Amino acid sequence: MVTIDLGSNTIRFLEYNCKEKKVINSYEKIVKTADKLVETGIISDEAIEKIITAINEAKEELDFSEVSAKTTQALRQAKNNKEVIEKIKNETGVEFEIISSDDEAYYTTIAVEDFIKQNYNYKTMFLVDIGGGSTELILKTKKELFSESFEIGIVTISQKYKSIEALEYGIKQDVKPFKEFINFTKISYRPDIFVASSGTPTTIAALKIGLDYSTYDPNKINGVELTISDLDEWMEKLLKMERKNREKLVGVGRGDLIVSGIMIFKEIFRMSGFEKCIVCDNGVREGIALDYCKNN
Repeated sequence: MVTIDLGSNTIRFLEYNCKEKKVINSYEKIVKTADKLVETGIISDEAIEKIITAINEAKEELDFSEVSAKTTQALRQAKNNKEVIEKIKNETGVEFEIISSDDEAYYTTIAVEDFIKQNYNYKTMFLVDIGGGSTELILKTKKELFSESFEIGIVTISQKYKSIEALEYGIKQDVKPFKEFINFTKISYRPDIFVASSGTPTTIAALKIGLDYSTYDPNKINGVELTISDLDEWMEKLLKMERKNREKLVGVGRGDLIVSGIMIFKEIFRMSGFEKCIVCDNGVREGIALDYCKNN
């Protein structure tokens, strides 16, 4: 079966074998779903066409006989979300479900746990998912899951601030609401492991171990540890690069966004009080697959 996660910047596909509990194939493409969403309040025709093209390309690589397709913050926010879903369905046969932030946190958590519980001993996990249109902060104990979603993401924040100076100042103000949830986790549950999913941490993890966008390997990313020093180092390097070189490392259409993501990540890192963070490539698409297999 194939699961699809349509995010605010990237659409990600996963072909998964439920019986063997194994990934068969995967595909992803940058479609800029949330491009100009801050200004217009709608998903643009250009983004819709990119999404349709990506789905049709994925059909050539993956078996679409059984599909579960979900979409998150950009479509939650867009005023034309019903029209977008209808057009994509008419053009590709794939019908997306707009999921809540709670469901998004659930799928991310079960996907990350699938890797973490096999490799680490822990009682409570603090998990961060920095998306294109929103950031999810999650606390997972053995029995409970707490999450809060904030409408701060790497695409929307990049569109909001037009210079690096404005971005640095603006992010410090915009992430202040994170503090209450993070303090709740620290005081009430004292998490003993800090994990980060999504594009920003996985990209920095890849750069740290010598990979770039073209050589990216999720199996090598899972378990890479990052520190704030790693984030500082790579933000400085990326900012000094010409855009062409930066996008060769992190992907076309992601050169400016990754800097925003690092800034958000650094603020969360500081608030958490952890010295290191474990990176996990697993995310919503893997969570959808695991949940689907459990219930079918």
